[in-house]
Amino acid sequence: MPQSIGRIQKVDLREIWRREASDFTRWLAGNIDYLNEVIDVDIAVQTVEGNVGPYRVDIYGEDGAGNKIIIENQLEKTDHTHLGQILTYLVNLDANIAIWITANPVEEHRQVIEWLNETTPDDMRFYLIKVEGIRIEGQESVAPLFTVVEGPTEERKKIGAEKKEHAQRHTVRKEFWAQFIEAMNQKSPLCQNISPGTDAWISIALGSSGITLNLVATRSFGRAEIYINRGDAEKNKEIFDYFCQMKDKLESGFGAPLVWERMEDRVTSRIKYQKDGVNIFNQEDWPKMNEFMIDAAIRMHKAFREPVQAFRSKLPK
Repeated sequence: MPQSIGRIQKVDLREIWRREASDFTRWLAGNIDYLNEVIDVDIAVQTVEGNVGPYRVDIYGEDGAGNKIIIENQLEKTDHTHLGQILTYLVNLDANIAIWITANPVEEHRQVIEWLNETTPDDMRFYLIKVEGIRIEGQESVAPLFTVVEGPTEERKKIGAEKKEHAQRHTVRKEFWAQFIEAMNQKSPLCQNISPGTDAWISIALGSSGITLNLVATRSFGRAEIYINRGDAEKNKEIFDYFCQMKDKLESGFGAPLVWERMEDRVTSRIKYQKDGVNIFNQEDWPKMNEFMIDAAIRMHKAFREPVQAFRSKLPK
């Protein structure tokens, strides 16, 4: 005969554990396997409601790999006080796994745990776990139900690493452009009205909309370029072709051959002068990039400024 199937009933946690510290915390310490199975961590309890240094932690333990673990319990909804305690214990006890068990996880605190798992080092892990009491309808015995609301994952750490790399790129670029503009200002006023930003490029006006002198710095090259982008591919190609008719004159004014890229498969076109083998993220390359790009920018501006202005009325509107 098929087994009978009952209904799960929720039980008020205070009916099972009247007091959080003396009842629930001590029960959990003696039955830590319930939690171990849910988060797949082999916790060995060291201290229960005891002082570890100057701090009183609900449960303090270690796993088989020697990771130090703190567990903070709440038989109510999460609050800022317990969040602060968790972070304080974690830092001052040199722990790297924090487990927050609660009857009611608040969304803003779930987001904090998610953020901590993204931004902290790979060996640090944070769990937000909901605890419920349940029984099968018609039966007397009750059981705890632990559910991981938020926890560490490889994907979350990867997202965090990408965010940190993105932020680091922005920081490095802004530092590079700040020192570049300062160096340029000692040689030419071309960048005197430009503020350092976080993009891979800065733009210098040439007196005609959609035609700029761009300076570009990446992890593989430094470049000065005449960048043509009026938002319309056909007009951009007409402008490129117009300058191409003056190629010899423009290159003579610049003092070196340029690379002419009509870029048939793109809306934009450009005329560039590039130094390969330098990396904006290697600070040792910055002096070489400065020297090359400052010299190229000054010469390119000199070669193209007057032709752009002189022929502005002839360019496609």
